[in-house]
Amino acid sequence: MQSIITLPATSGALAFDGEPSDAELDAVELEMPLILAEVDLLDVEIMTLDRPATVLDERRIRRARNRVMAARRDLTNRAGLTQAGGAA
Repeated sequence: MQSIITLPATSGALAFDGEPSDAELDAVELEMPLILAEVDLLDVEIMTLDRPATVLDERRIRRARNRVMAARRDLTNRAGLTQAGGAA
């Protein structure tokens, strides 16, 4: 059996403190509307797992999917604006 030996970090930049950086937190905050829309879609889909989908359920799923697509579109457009700093 081989043993795993951890080596101490030789640099402060290599040390991981377990906390997300400010850039990672900003990225999560930017993606939060999409995350919430996907959670709502998942909730609606879970509601219809144990029973046949009614017309109202189909409408809820369709609306939740539309919210996910709108959130993806907004996130993509926002990301495109931040990267479009080139020549006009």
